[in-house]
Amino acid sequence: MDRQLREHRHIELDLRRALDEQAFQLAYQPVFNFNDLSLLGFEALLRWPAGWPPRSPVEFIPVAEECGLMPALGAWVLENACRAAAGWSRPVTVAVNLSPVQFRGGDVVEAVEKALRDSGLPPGRLELEVTESLWIQNQDAVLDQLERLRRMGISIALDDFGTGYSSLAYLWKFPFDRVKIDRAFVMEMEADAKAAAIVKTIVALGKALHLSITAEGVETESQAQVLRCLGCDHAQGYLYGRPLSAQAAKELVDAQNADACNHGEPENAVDLVDATSSN
Repeated sequence: MDRQLREHRHIELDLRRALDEQAFQLAYQPVFNFNDLSLLGFEALLRWPAGWPPRSPVEFIPVAEECGLMPALGAWVLENACRAAAGWSRPVTVAVNLSPVQFRGGDVVEAVEKALRDSGLPPGRLELEVTESLWIQNQDAVLDQLERLRRMGISIALDDFGTGYSSLAYLWKFPFDRVKIDRAFVMEMEADAKAAAIVKTIVALGKALHLSITAEGVETESQAQVLRCLGCDHAQGYLYGRPLSAQAAKELVDAQNADACNHGEPENAVDLVDATSSN
């Protein structure tokens, strides 16, 4: 126990230092249209400072939530993701994950408004991703904030869909724009009939509710083929692109922008990302 407490304290001190020094980084994982492999946007992923002893978000995000640093950290992610997206040569979207902790203080709407105002990014190019754990406490306050964000023109996605016990209830309570199929189902659907049935059901449900469906964790062409045949709209995963640096993400947008200007067919997404990553 003493060892765990010391490690927790060490991570907290590093978090405070990283925030003070603005040392965190963002990686951008591309999201593609399943039909023509056109680039739809990126999901912004928070990364530990470069050159520091490596830590996974699974390690440091819970500590940030417990010690009250998540609002400041979340605001930093919003500001930097919106600023990066505002500089892209095509109006593709950027998705940012929100922690339930960011809603408890009631200032998440203000943080989003500030990030959009300071960056100049149009609200329609920002997507906010939430999980169902958001509703464990104070549902009315959460719904009010989500409604305010949506009225601004921001898209709201339900992430990790299918992993919780009440995902359907939240789809009923709030008009999401998108659901994201959890990577665990995508990874197991070819070997496990139950996982395949869940994926098929999620896609069918999304279609019935007029929601866009994004599959996370797409790593093989056979997975992509199954998802495409089921009618899944968007793909995100290593088959189409690993998380990129801000510069590499910008270059990928520029590459597809140049291709669109030439009126040619979109290049293969894997080739584009590989070429960009090697720069």
